[in-house]
Amino acid sequence: MSKKIITISRQFGSGGRTIGKKTAEKLGYEFYDKEIIEKVAEESGFEKKFIEEEGEYSPSKSIFAYSFVGRSINGMSANDYILSVQRKIILNIAEKGNCVIVGRCADYILKNRKDVLNIFVHADIAKRAERIVKLYGETDEKPEKRLTEKDKKRSINYKYYTDQIWGMAENYHLTLDSGVIGIDKCVDIIVDLSSGLD
Repeated sequence: MSKKIITISRQFGSGGRTIGKKTAEKLGYEFYDKEIIEKVAEESGFEKKFIEEEGEYSPSKSIFAYSFVGRSINGMSANDYILSVQRKIILNIAEKGNCVIVGRCADYILKNRKDVLNIFVHADIAKRAERIVKLYGETDEKPEKRLTEKDKKRSINYKYYTDQIWGMAENYHLTLDSGVIGIDKCVDIIVDLSSGLD
């Protein structure tokens, strides 16, 4: 059986989103990244910006989160409610098959399915720093610090909701160093594996 669902977890600046998008295009699969945020926003009524922060990063101390302190939705915190909506959406997407899903703890949410290929994309910090400056431009904050902070938030969030270690090789079927292998070769490897595994 080929793998009809591919999840991509990634370090910030590693090109994981680009790899996911190119993989989906090459396979003719649906691609889900920001699209999941939009679906969660529609269903939950929360702003997309809030969902983006709460859905992928650590339980937040942002101004948005403080407005929900002391409140619960269906007996859950805002963070947990967003995750429950996100989980339902990812499960529904997976039922349709033939898709690539980036982030959102999708690897963990779909862990009981046999038709899923879970990938983790990483790269050397210098190469990632170079990539984010090229893509997003310079800021007052050093690119290395931006990378470290984003990755820390993703790691804390992943641990909080899955009780697993983000980026640990045994939690994925394959880890790829995009800095060494290159974006296009990563895509080729994933495409070959997705149709050659059972």
